[in-house]
Amino acid sequence: MRQFHQQYQEWSRLPLPPRGWPPVPQTDLSNGGDPSSVICLWDGATRCGLHSAGGIVLLTPSGQVLLETGVQFEDIDESMLVELIAHREVILWCLANGFVEVRFHGNAKVIIEKIQQAYTRDSRLGIILEDVCRLLVAHSGFSVRYVGRRNNREAHLVARKAISLYSTSCSSFAFLSWLNSRV
Repeated sequence: MRQFHQQYQEWSRLPLPPRGWPPVPQTDLSNGGDPSSVICLWDGATRCGLHSAGGIVLLTPSGQVLLETGVQFEDIDESMLVELIAHREVILWCLANGFVEVRFHGNAKVIIEKIQQAYTRDSRLGIILEDVCRLLVAHSGFSVRYVGRRNNREAHLVARKAISLYSTSCSSFAFLSWLNSRV
């Protein structure tokens, strides 16, 4: 775990946006409201402690799908850690692409409660949880909400698909690889 946290600290200092992030969707948002306002479903998934991935689905407020993509992780087998890193990645992606009002919906109840309470003293999740809380507090248009698995099914399916497409060729920032195509 200590090695992971050291790796994470090094990686989190890299300039934005990291290589490998999916491009901003080229979609006409004229019917969907403010193009800077989106709903983001996120979820993490692990398989037998060997592979893990996050699933991300970006929607307009009217429900139009803008982006479905996954992010793969190496050497992370703890489900809460996978969920939290997937959440951090999608926050950074939204910031890098100019989204100023984002409602993040996830089904990781324990993590969402910790984020909402700004509780960062969790030894396993501490540094990453602290990053997520700091990013959310710094951007008043960002909010996090718990939704049950049934309401987050799309993001879960994307995460599972990302695991099924798993490759061991992660990018240069150690443990993370975005899938560049729609999954």
